[in-house]
Amino acid sequence: MAAFAAVATGACASGAPLVPGQSRGYVPSLVGQRVIVFPVQRNFGVDGDPTAEMAFALSGPGAGPEWLLPEDLERTLARSPALNAPLENLPVDVFLRAEVNRIGDPIYGVLRRIGAVTDASLALLPVAVRRGAAPTDSLGVATDGPVPVEYVAALVDVRSGRVLWFGVEAGQPGTDDDPRRLASAAEALALRLVPPRRGAAAPEGGS
Repeated sequence: MAAFAAVATGACASGAPLVPGQSRGYVPSLVGQRVIVFPVQRNFGVDGDPTAEMAFALSGPGAGPEWLLPEDLERTLARSPALNAPLENLPVDVFLRAEVNRIGDPIYGVLRRIGAVTDASLALLPVAVRRGAAPTDSLGVATDGPVPVEYVAALVDVRSGRVLWFGVEAGQPGTDDDPRRLASAAEALALRLVPPRRGAAAPEGGS
């Protein structure tokens, strides 16, 4: 309970749930920034490897930051075992229930410790990946059919704990066995954070 209360510091219970394409806050220019990228924290029924797809999409074309991807962080933390900075299973569920303006401990402490050894100023916290809403008929009744995958993510200032941006990005609808469904959602998140350079093609997807 203490951990939940701490991480919920700065949360507003009145925040309405976001739908794909909606966000709160803003994405600053990431050019020249060093950004910590956490693994996806919660997976609600999505096949595949959402962390790997996200890392692949972030590495695509774009005038962007130096991404410190999960595998980079694992190597860094292996060299500093006393850092006590877990990358997975963080208490992020409050993001799915309320509008969070500033994070507290224990997540804030993890950010600060990793930031201290990597000199990173921002962190991408992928809160969850989930199945999108089912299609509906003319009466608004849910029907069987392809659904998209959604990434729910936050961009956080490492030093202050302030949530700069929080949003939901969805990909193309698809069936459970369609690998493009997850890949396109990861691409949507990457393009939201770092638009492609003029004349550069968006990543094709797949890891």
